[in-house]
Amino acid sequence: MTPKERIYAILKGDSYDRPAVTPIFMAWSANFIGHSYRDYYLDGDVLVEAQLAVARAFNLDQVSAISDPWRIQSLAGFDEFAADPNYWSGFTRLETDVNLAGRTYSTAVIAPDVDNSNYYFNGTAFTGVFDGNDHKIINLTIDDGGAGNDFLGLFGYIVEDGEVKNLGLEGGSVSGDSYVGGLLGGNGGNISNCYSTGDVSGGYYVGGLVGFYGGSISNCYSTGNVSGYQGVGGLVGLNYGSVSNCYSTGNVSGYEGVGGLVGLNYGSISNCYSTGSVSSDYRVGGLVGLNNHEGYVSNCYSTGSVSGDDDVGGLAGYNHGSISNCHSTGDVSSDGYVGGLVGYSNGTITNCYSTGDVSGEDGVGGLLGDNYGYVSNCYSTGDVNGLGSVGGLVGWNSGSVANCYSTGDVNGVEYVGGLVGHNGLIEWNHEWGYLFHPGFIFNSYSNGSVQGTSLVGGLVGVHEFGDIDGSFWDVETSGEPNMCGIQSEYATGCDPNCGNTTAEMQTRSTFTDAGWDFVEIWGVGEGQTYPYLRFAPAGDLNYDKKVDLFDFAIFADHWLEGITP
Repeated sequence: MTPKERIYAILKGDSYDRPAVTPIFMAWSANFIGHSYRDYYLDGDVLVEAQLAVARAFNLDQVSAISDPWRIQSLAGFDEFAADPNYWSGFTRLETDVNLAGRTYSTAVIAPDVDNSNYYFNGTAFTGVFDGNDHKIINLTIDDGGAGNDFLGLFGYIVEDGEVKNLGLEGGSVSGDSYVGGLLGGNGGNISNCYSTGDVSGGYYVGGLVGFYGGSISNCYSTGNVSGYQGVGGLVGLNYGSVSNCYSTGNVSGYEGVGGLVGLNYGSISNCYSTGSVSSDYRVGGLVGLNNHEGYVSNCYSTGSVSGDDDVGGLAGYNHGSISNCHSTGDVSSDGYVGGLVGYSNGTITNCYSTGDVSGEDGVGGLLGDNYGYVSNCYSTGDVNGLGSVGGLVGWNSGSVANCYSTGDVNGVEYVGGLVGHNGLIEWNHEWGYLFHPGFIFNSYSNGSVQGTSLVGGLVGVHEFGDIDGSFWDVETSGEPNMCGIQSEYATGCDPNCGNTTAEMQTRSTFTDAGWDFVEIWGVGEGQTYPYLRFAPAGDLNYDKKVDLFDFAIFADHWLEGITP
């Protein structure tokens, strides 16, 4: 039946094929026939006339006088909603848990892709609002059986105006090709207060909750294991939007661009964490596999172990963008560039730290494996083991390191330093000739034990090109009398007078004489601790990143408590 035939049949009392879809217009419908909303709800004739007029003019099933959403109250109601695209542009609310046990879908349940011959979505997208109402979809199982189906999940595709909220997915599993997630295969809209617990597997852009996303995800989590090939994340496979206040706990594996929370990030990630172990070949991180140049990661952390072949980090494998106020605690291992926080970076890293142990072969650092960007106000405490270019903070530095320190023990074969293994680079290119990549180290220190076979320094193993200024190492705890294993003629700053005893390294004047800022950046327990970083300004007693009357009030309370009448 057509929408018009259906509405006439309902009004006449004749038989009809299914209940009518009821878009809500009310006041607009009254205005459409020249009446006020008061006339609409007081006069039944006006109400009916308005509904019919709008139904005829716009080919709608009917226009309802009520403002309630379409309610799913049973499995049959859910099946009806999932099968009819007419429902997908309205407001729908789940009134009961829905158990899909015993079923196996081969496409998305709602808004599926109907043509898998290309990577574009072909079908009717979900454009409405789906309120789970704190209910659950249980035992959702999707398996394309190797057909290469894309956009798999409870929802296949949601446009920018669509919304899904307050919904849980428990049990089951989802398996397909590309754009695969427990809740959503791909695109935008808003997702909030949702979670999934089932395992998810696929090829490209695979996430525990969402495969590919360009909208806003907030207050969501996933706990299932996730596996795929490229762009694989515990929560989101590929993110172009915003992810905030979310977490994932499942283990994640893949080949390239694999992260505990997000595989590939081109958007923002804030106030999130991941705890599962992560493994991949390339560009693998405890939270994010690849953080691209538009990517921004802040106030996040990861705790799981991370392993891979190259560009492996406790938080992020490969960083082109910005990472700030983050930390990682899991152990990290790799054959190539590997760091306790980031494997490779040509972006910015600020106010971060790592505590896990790090092991690898070449380009191994307690915080960062290979740096071509800017690192400031960071530290690492884990032990570091490798073969070449091994450093307590950075394995290979051709960027800038400022106001940083490392305390872990460092062991390697060659190019081994307490802070940086290899600083700066001069290389020959057949097309361009000599290329110079300077490394800079400012106002930093190391105090861990340093051991190696050749080219070993208390602070830097090989200082090839660049400058070191205002930086120190502990000659007693490191066991190394020399600041640098070797310094080339193109480098400056290896100063034997910057080696200090433990007592001198715990004395403020050692560093203030070199111009260190002990008001906003550094603090020290005189004669008791090494310098430590202030991640909040001095006087910021409530840790809100500023000093104001609230901090003064805290200080006053403590001061008054110490006064006896």
